[in-house]
Amino acid sequence: MPSQSSETHHGPFSPERIRATWSGTASVEDAAQAFGLSRSKSYDLVRRGEFPCRVLPIGRTTRVVTASLVRVLESGEPEYNRTSSAKPNPS
Repeated sequence: MPSQSSETHHGPFSPERIRATWSGTASVEDAAQAFGLSRSKSYDLVRRGEFPCRVLPIGRTTRVVTASLVRVLESGEPEYNRTSSAKPNPS
């Protein structure tokens, strides 16, 4: 069992801990906690296509791609679910 100082230093939502314990996808609620967002704010961002990492709509469920979540936590750069056609056209 990790010591309390180790748990505080790395936290339950550190990229290392997520890599070691989460599967390939996670619930929006779990990802929201990792980002420090509320459940309702997270689902609002998912609906608008602005959730900070990749999400997969699977039937009536939405799952978050764990690898994308880890990359966003490490880099601070979001990976939105926008399509490549949404990129600005250089003039």
